[in-house]
Amino acid sequence: MPMFKPKGIVIPVVTPFDGDGKFMEDEYRKLLQYFIDNGIHGVFPFGTSGEFYAFDNGFYRHVLEVTCEYARGKMDIYAGANHITPKGAIELAKIAEECKVDALSVLTPMFVSQTQAELEIYYREIADATSLPIVIYNNKPKTNVGVDPATIQRLAKVKNIIAVKDSTGDMTNSEEYIRLTRDNPEFDVLMGRDTLIYAALWYGAAGAITSCGNIAPRIAVDIYDNFKAGKYDVALEAQFKLSELRIATNMGSFPVVIKEALNMIGYNVGKCAEPIQPLTAEQHAKLEVVLKNIGLLK
Repeated sequence: MPMFKPKGIVIPVVTPFDGDGKFMEDEYRKLLQYFIDNGIHGVFPFGTSGEFYAFDNGFYRHVLEVTCEYARGKMDIYAGANHITPKGAIELAKIAEECKVDALSVLTPMFVSQTQAELEIYYREIADATSLPIVIYNNKPKTNVGVDPATIQRLAKVKNIIAVKDSTGDMTNSEEYIRLTRDNPEFDVLMGRDTLIYAALWYGAAGAITSCGNIAPRIAVDIYDNFKAGKYDVALEAQFKLSELRIATNMGSFPVVIKEALNMIGYNVGKCAEPIQPLTAEQHAKLEVVLKNIGLLK
């Protein structure tokens, strides 16, 4: 059986929960349907947008079960397996296996400042412990730990390490990932910075994992679909719209702008986990202008 191949636009879905921390399952299903209706290729619970750090393993299992029950066969299903230790990441991987997701996304360990050799050991140990395909998740701006292109080149040879998501915002880093793995047909690069999807597709990225796709899935898909159809001007215009939204997310602690924008356009996803606070009235007004500019609010 061929290994899973990532493709297209994948949404690191937010996690809707109420004031008591209870998962809002009905609202989550509405969000999944919003993605399906707008042509999204994959959904990714428990990424950074999904506030993975805020939930226990029982909550994690519940959300994955709902995702797989609702979205299987309609979108590819990824699951975050993020921890400081390989043991912790493997525990999450086992739950994801039992839920039968398509692939794992594994963030670099947080807090601990590993060497590249230690990072390589970390990913190899997790890969050895699971049958699931693994996407390495490099988000150096959040973790202060990056995976060097040479390290990715070596890890790309591991059978079930199938891709890397680059959220650094460093296009040279993304380009080097692609250049150093371009002779490996079993390995792909996914763009993780919403402002750089169009550029990454020109270099040969397989697609993107886009946080702002939560709010604007059709705009994100329009970048990919029109690029693949050779309609580069249309794809670029869609990129400019998504970029305006992505830049607006800098107004608050991530992912508060994502959640508040969804609430504004009619998807009740609740607030962010504390200590993240809501936007100020001034920030909220600025976000409203952006949503109107890109056609998501009248």
